[in-house]
Amino acid sequence: MPDEPVAIQNTKTAFMAMHGFPNVIGCVDGTHIKIQSPGGENSEIYRNRKGYFSYNVQMVCDPNLKICSIDARWPGSTYDSTIFNASMLRMQMEQEYENCILLGDSAYPCRNYLMTPVAHPRNVAENNYNNAQIHTRNCIERCFGVLKRRFPALALGMRIAKETALTAIVAASVLHNIAIEENNILPAPEVEIPEVLHEDAPLGDAADGNAARREIINTFFN
Repeated sequence: MPDEPVAIQNTKTAFMAMHGFPNVIGCVDGTHIKIQSPGGENSEIYRNRKGYFSYNVQMVCDPNLKICSIDARWPGSTYDSTIFNASMLRMQMEQEYENCILLGDSAYPCRNYLMTPVAHPRNVAENNYNNAQIHTRNCIERCFGVLKRRFPALALGMRIAKETALTAIVAASVLHNIAIEENNILPAPEVEIPEVLHEDAPLGDAADGNAARREIINTFFN
């Protein structure tokens, strides 16, 4: 994650230039990496809602599709919100970053540092907010697409032990970042994100999150 003031400001400026969403330093989401059946009595915790065995890997990307944060230790049945709540990323956002925002989908609770879409927009401002939020957040889906195109095993399935798969996932992410730094660019797929209430959506948003989202809507999207 950007940690120097200049890097933080440059990241915010780049995200703002996309679709007018302020103070964003990253977009967060989970992606499933298919693995072979791990076997044993706990194997079913690796089966995700689509029916195959996987790791649910949380990542954050910047505007250039570089991976800034990764948490690859969770079995496929784990909810995105559970991973975030237990992550170092959450601690960083709460303790180290001021006036900085992550963008996530409705699988995450809205917090004052994590902006999610309005579930049922009722006016023009809320629709404007959702459009900016969704189109800016599109970069994390494009990041996943480029990563899996660059390393097809991440898309097709990893035929190695689950512990080794964790190392390979992180290593592939590091190599993806090196490729971007070396200007070895793959075309990023354009991904449409239909925003509906996520089936893994948390039960409720934080009050400070709702207040922060309302302030952003009133200030930037009215």
